[in-house]
Amino acid sequence: MLRCRDGSLYTGATNDLERRVATHGRGRGAAYTRARLPVTLVWSEAAEDRSAALRREAAIKRLTRADKLLLVAALEPGTRRRGRR
Repeated sequence: MLRCRDGSLYTGATNDLERRVATHGRGRGAAYTRARLPVTLVWSEAAEDRSAALRREAAIKRLTRADKLLLVAALEPGTRRRGRR
């Protein structure tokens, strides 16, 4: 999940996270992020395979913004993790 300059969150799936984040950062990623540079990686998770990754991406995209922020907060120091484990 990327946080864009305007504070919005972008969710996608890739098999090469570092390359994809760099691509978005250069303005060569999705049109959504291209218009909202710079972007920062704020959350990621590994998946067993492409099918599982795409199902998880779809599930995350259905979450409310508040729930997405809970995922991000789980990685930030000094915060308590809530929700799925």
